[in-house]
Amino acid sequence: MAMRAAALAVAVAVTAGLAGCGGGGSYTTVADKIKGARTVVVGTKWDQPGLGMRSGSGDPQGFDVDVARYIVANLADGAKVKITWRESPSSTREALLQNGTVDMIVASYSITESRKPKVTFAGPYVIVPQDTMVRAGDMAIKRVQDLRGKRICLAEGSNSYRRIVDPPPDGMLDLPAQLVPAANYSDCVRKLVEARLDAVSTENLTLAGYAEHDPGMFRLLNQPISWEKWGVGLKKGDVETCQAVNRAIASMWRDGTTTRLLNKWFGRAGVALPSSLPRPAGCP
Repeated sequence: MAMRAAALAVAVAVTAGLAGCGGGGSYTTVADKIKGARTVVVGTKWDQPGLGMRSGSGDPQGFDVDVARYIVANLADGAKVKITWRESPSSTREALLQNGTVDMIVASYSITESRKPKVTFAGPYVIVPQDTMVRAGDMAIKRVQDLRGKRICLAEGSNSYRRIVDPPPDGMLDLPAQLVPAANYSDCVRKLVEARLDAVSTENLTLAGYAEHDPGMFRLLNQPISWEKWGVGLKKGDVETCQAVNRAIASMWRDGTTTRLLNKWFGRAGVALPSSLPRPAGCP
């Protein structure tokens, strides 16, 4: 009885979140909402070149945005769906899913053990290395060990800095460094330009987008620190949509769309691009 009550509570919570997200009646899963109401609210970044960038009043543009469009179209069996885009900074992603502001998040969202109790993750759709970016003329930092004692950006809501300053299992390098807070990675990059910090470390596609946006300004070390699994964030308990999204991700790799999109957005960035479908993390 206790297990049945717990399952019912999860279903009620998911339904309540979807009912307040974009209208169109109440649906127990995001997949049902897409098929039934032909509407969905998708969270992406709006300030990251190449991944999710919004200019003026138009829709955001980037790799994650195109991935989201493909997934939605796949879940709708090709039918037209109205997508409402919502900005989803790293610091608010869990809250936006939990309170029903968004139906799904596709925003360089790493699947981590600490996030799994709050989020159901589909995917990953790509696995990318964490790298480090410095100013192009700063030759004092040539390898990750040179980050010892340097000023490292701490973007709100991101765990990337831990890979440098913490020991295993959460961290990797266990290097002493000065952490410089920033609102997001765009703020990190501004502070790097202004020499208010020495390095920005996060997934290489994120860094490549900034480097390509301002050619000649930055240099990537091209030394992987860890490998991050980017997943699609869903409200906790929405297993049906998770499974449907995993099928869409497999289709996206199978028909060549993922490779085409990676080359479209990062083909000139000079970084190694993901080349195969990652093994799904599962839909608990």
